[in-house]
Amino acid sequence: MVAGAGSLAVVGTGSWGTVLAAHAASRGVPVTLLARSEEEARAHTTAGESPRVPGLRFPSSLRLTADPASLTLCRVILLVVPAQTMRENVRRLQPHLGAGQIVVSASKGLEIGTAMRMSEVIGEEAPRVSAAQICSLSGPNLAKEVAARKPSVSVVASASMSAAEEVQALLSTSTFRVYSHTDLIGVELAGALKNVVAIGAGMCDGLASGDNAKAALITRGLAEMARLGKAAGAEPLTFSGLAGLGDLIATCMSPLSRNRTLGERLARGQTLVQIQGEMRQVAEGVPTTRAALDLARTHGVEMPITELLHGVLFNDLPILQAGMQLMQRDPRRELDGIL
Repeated sequence: MVAGAGSLAVVGTGSWGTVLAAHAASRGVPVTLLARSEEEARAHTTAGESPRVPGLRFPSSLRLTADPASLTLCRVILLVVPAQTMRENVRRLQPHLGAGQIVVSASKGLEIGTAMRMSEVIGEEAPRVSAAQICSLSGPNLAKEVAARKPSVSVVASASMSAAEEVQALLSTSTFRVYSHTDLIGVELAGALKNVVAIGAGMCDGLASGDNAKAALITRGLAEMARLGKAAGAEPLTFSGLAGLGDLIATCMSPLSRNRTLGERLARGQTLVQIQGEMRQVAEGVPTTRAALDLARTHGVEMPITELLHGVLFNDLPILQAGMQLMQRDPRRELDGIL
């Protein structure tokens, strides 16, 4: 395999994958965007933009193809697919992934059934890729704002700082600042778990519970995230960084957030089936709630917000009853399980 230095492939033509591909290509970096089919690749190439992100024109250094063999020529592979399809995507692509490449997950979720992080799924399905070359990209990155070149910041994590710094250099621009980190576990868990909390924040909005209630839920949600992260081997301070607190603020507050919007609509009386049927994109917090609860039980970590949200989403627990149960829990010390 001969991977071109500075070359990038993006797998996933959803809004975030398309934005990242166009963003990197705008710097003149050779970028390959892997489409679902040749038909999609031709249609996007002819239009010069994606219907998922209208108005974002494809730079000249961006090439669309449906041929996975094109990945063999790329140094960095950025996987931007739903968490529950990561395994099947990597399994399909693994003949074209090897030791000379850096593989980056930009998916924020945990796998149902295994509760595995995306780097673990990649490592299991692409054994020729070195564990030190697997990264995660996360942070407060609403795709529409990045596409509009509004100031945005992200973080890339890997067990290898050199791999993280290589991706950092490849993606950083004057409007998209990327930090590096070595706490891969923390960055991945923070990115996944904040989606669960965002559903609860949306419920606060839908119920008009007030800013006090929403702020409390966000803060206690962050405590849950840090508790589980610490038990799983992450650095608790990571959850106060971009992948944790930063992404939590954006996802819980923005009307562009799919997970917050889903929670708000649930609180206003719509069903989960109805909302998911009408949403054009995956709200990762729904499946991650299942996986997060499994992971918490494995590590013996108490996560009351996640547990009650699981009851609301999958066991018909009324939202108001869930809120009352949270408020009536026994008194606790604020930093239990973190310090």
